Amino acid sequence: MTADGDLAGLTPTKSLGDDGPIVVVGAGPVGSLLALYLARRGHRVELFESRPDLRRTDIAAGRSINLALATRGIVPLRDLGLFETVEPILVPMAGRMVHQPGEEPTLQPYGLGADDVIHSVSRTDLNAILLDAAEATGNVEIRFDLRCRAVDLEAKTLTFTGAADDDAVVTVDYGTLFGCDGANSAVAEALRNDLGGHHRNEPLDHGYKELTIPPASGGGFRIDPNALHIWPRGEFMVIALANPEGDFTVTLFLPMKGSETSFEALTSAEAVETFFDREFPEIVELIPNLADDFFDGPTGELATIGTDRWHRGDEALLVGDAAYAIVPFHGQGMNLGMESVRILDRFVGEHPDDLGLAFTRFTTDRLPDARAIAKMAIDNYVEMRAGVVDPQYLLKRELALELERRFPDKIAARYGMVMFTTMHYAEVVKRHHRQQAILDELVGEATSVDQVDLDRAAALVDRLAPLPAWT
Repeated sequence: MTADGDLAGLTPTKSLGDDGPIVVVGAGPVGSLLALYLARRGHRVELFESRPDLRRTDIAAGRSINLALATRGIVPLRDLGLFETVEPILVPMAGRMVHQPGEEPTLQPYGLGADDVIHSVSRTDLNAILLDAAEATGNVEIRFDLRCRAVDLEAKTLTFTGAADDDAVVTVDYGTLFGCDGANSAVAEALRNDLGGHHRNEPLDHGYKELTIPPASGGGFRIDPNALHIWPRGEFMVIALANPEGDFTVTLFLPMKGSETSFEALTSAEAVETFFDREFPEIVELIPNLADDFFDGPTGELATIGTDRWHRGDEALLVGDAAYAIVPFHGQGMNLGMESVRILDRFVGEHPDDLGLAFTRFTTDRLPDARAIAKMAIDNYVEMRAGVVDPQYLLKRELALELERRFPDKIAARYGMVMFTTMHYAEVVKRHHRQQAILDELVGEATSVDQVDLDRAAALVDRLAPLPAWT
C-alpha cells in the first residue's frame, strides 16, 4: 500500500462497510454532517465524541469563536433537506460595520445583491440540529464522553477512555475510519506517524478572547444585528456577531506577547479596564462587568495545522480540521469542512466499488483548496484589523464593485468568490491575483473612482476569462 494511495485504483479495494464498521471520530458539525451523508447512502455509522452531549450539557463557554455560515456550508444543508431547520437560528449579515474612534460606524456591504449575506450562527445550536438529524436516520449510533487515545492502523482498532474516568478503556474495531476530531486529532497523529509526508504547524502570534454583549434590558439587540461589527486598530481588533436571542458574541484578537497591547499585559482587572477604556470605549458601554467577563473564559490560541497525506489507502481518511485547520479570519473553517464532506460524498458515489480511489481523488481535489484558504484567512486578518480603514483599500474596493456591476460575468470580489460561491478556493486565488493587477494598473495615482479611466478598465477586464459556473 502506498503512503498516499496513488495505487488504490490499481489493486483490489472495497466498498464502504465491506470489512467492518464505519467509524467517525468527532461529532462536531463536520463529523455529524459526514455521518448524515453516509447514513443517507444506507450505511450504519458509529459516531464518537470526546465531549458530553451538547444538547443536554452546557459546554459552549470558551469552546469556539461564533461561526459564520456561508454558501459552502449552506449547499450541503440544502442537499440534506436541513436548511429550513437551520434557518431560524441564523442572523443574516449584509456587510462589515466598521467602528472607528470618534466616527459614526460605517457599513461596508459584502456584495452588490440582497442575497450577498453571510449568517451568524451558534456552533452549539447548529451542531445540535445535525446530531438530531443523524440520530433520526436510525443508522447512526452516537457515543459521547469517549476520547480517542490511540489508533492501531494495522489491527484497525481504536482505544477510547471515558471522560469521567480515564481508566475506563473502550476498544473499538473499524473497517473504515474517518477522522473528524479537530486540529489536535488523534487519528491525524496516527496517520502522520504511519505515512510521513509534510506536516504544517504554524502558530499565529495572536490569540483571542471571547466576551458577550447581553441583550437590551427590554430584550432585542443593542447594536445592529445584521452586520459583522469590526473595531479595527491596526495590529489588533474586536469583532462582534449577533445571536438570535439578542446577545452578541464578541471576540478580541490581540498579540499574545509584547507591550501593553498584548494578552501578556492584561493580567489584572485594572489593566483590562484601562486597555478597553483607551481602545474600545464603545464596547465598555455595551458589556457590564467587562473585566469579570474577560477572565471568566480562556485565552484561545490560533494556528494553521495541516498535513498533505489525508488517507491510508481505503481504510482511514481525515476530513475537516483534522486534515487542515485554518485560522478563523475568513469565516471558512466550518464551511471548508462542510463543503469537503459534500465533495467526499460525490467521489464515494462516483466510485462505489473503489473506496481507495474515492479517497485519493478527494485528497487531490481538496488539498490545494485547503492551502489556498489557509493563506487567504491570514490575509483577511490583516484586511480586517487594518485594511478596512486604509484609503487605498477602500478605493480599490469601490472600483472593484463598480467593475463587478459593469462586468458581472468577468469580475467578482475575492470575498464574494469565497463566501457566496463554491468555486475552488485555489481558483479564487488565481482570479484575485489577476483582478488585483488590473485594479493596481487602473488606480495609479487616482484618489477616487471618478478619476479612473473606465474605458481602459473595460479593455483590461475583457482579457479575463468568464467566471466559471459553480454549484
